[in-house]
Amino acid sequence: MNEGTTGSPLIALLELAQRARAAATGQELAFQMVNATRTLLPYRQAALWFRDGGVRTLSGVVGVEANAPYTQWLDSLCRTLAEQHRAATPLVVDVAQLPPAIQADWSHWLPAKAVWLPLRPAPNGVPAAAGEQADGGLLLAGDAAASAQQLALLAEWMDIWQHAWRAAHPQPGWSLSSLPGRLRSWWGGNSSQQRWRRRAGVVLALLAVLLLPVHLTVLAPGELVAAQPAVLRAPMDGVVEQIHVQPNEMVKQGQLLFNLDEAQLASRLEVSEQALQTAEAEYRQFAQLALGDVRSKSQLAALAGKIGERRAEQAFLTEQRQRAQVLAPHDGMVLFDAPSEWIGKPVQTGERVMRIAQPDAVEVEAWLPIGDAIALQPGAPVQLYLAADPLAAVQAQVRYVAYDAVARPDGQYAYRVRAQLVQPGTQRIGLKGTAKLQGERVSLAYWMVRKPWASIRQWVAL
Repeated sequence: MNEGTTGSPLIALLELAQRARAAATGQELAFQMVNATRTLLPYRQAALWFRDGGVRTLSGVVGVEANAPYTQWLDSLCRTLAEQHRAATPLVVDVAQLPPAIQADWSHWLPAKAVWLPLRPAPNGVPAAAGEQADGGLLLAGDAAASAQQLALLAEWMDIWQHAWRAAHPQPGWSLSSLPGRLRSWWGGNSSQQRWRRRAGVVLALLAVLLLPVHLTVLAPGELVAAQPAVLRAPMDGVVEQIHVQPNEMVKQGQLLFNLDEAQLASRLEVSEQALQTAEAEYRQFAQLALGDVRSKSQLAALAGKIGERRAEQAFLTEQRQRAQVLAPHDGMVLFDAPSEWIGKPVQTGERVMRIAQPDAVEVEAWLPIGDAIALQPGAPVQLYLAADPLAAVQAQVRYVAYDAVARPDGQYAYRVRAQLVQPGTQRIGLKGTAKLQGERVSLAYWMVRKPWASIRQWVAL
């Protein structure tokens, strides 16, 4: 052995440990590793290698030239040894087990015998030095093979040196980049710990997923409707005689839209006019007789009242006849069913016949089922997926939600929801689809069990 090895190997190990504790910098520690290890095992060449940093220090040289052929070959060799030997024990390198490309240049760069001393990863799996992972190793190459006793001393020396290395390079605080390493270390461990760690990891991951915040959403039937249409209703009981416009036709203010049958009104108006003429003639007759007959004079007041009654009736019937012709209150598009469905149809006072809307004043109307009545605030997002164009959603915001549920044509009760469009589009009024209503944020677990739990609550009292 060299100087320093003539005594007890344990004393040499103690001296190395003392020098490692006294080292002030990581560079000094790396220098000791490749040069002072000779007191435990004679060798000719040594290289300290890290998985990320590559070859860090070489014995007998001050600096390492990363682009030198020798350094690049050493990096390939150490990386191969680290992949082949994953245990934390020293390895006597068998050249025959190495790839052919490395075997071909072995005799050119290194002696015949070599020992690989792997560096154990840090306990928490984070790098032991900034920018470098703790897994790496020390390669010692010489002419003589290492004995079992020497390998044991080298393994102990590696543990001591790594402890000093980590003390000289404080581990960084928690960061997102260190999370994968911490998780790998936690997931690993000895066989007695792996089972419960993995079970606990699965449970924690499942709980984390179930606690993820998501928006509470429901689906409801929806369609595009006129925002603020003018509803035209039957002004009186009657029968629709004629429709003067076509569906979706643009009309002007004052334009005749439809009229009711005026035959009955015309007959009543003619009778009223004849009654008025009769009352006026009777009044003139008694007015002439009143000049010489006191009794005739007393009946004039009653006849004058009768004339006023007939005139009021005539004015009312004239107005009703005018109201039988419905005019457009303002410009817009007229919305109703086919004219043939209305002609000859009896209607009651207040019954809706048609609507007038602005083509660009469109909003979303959705029917929220009672079982899905989630809390919707004004301005909540609404997406309408039209049956005619299911790939492009119409974006809208809730304008109001009705407090009372009303019966729909299918017999089900639902709450009416109106939502104004975020950006006016080219979609026409009347297109139907499915509306997605977005409520407040809840946990994924609540989102999954809300409807099943609501069904269970109808049958189970807890």
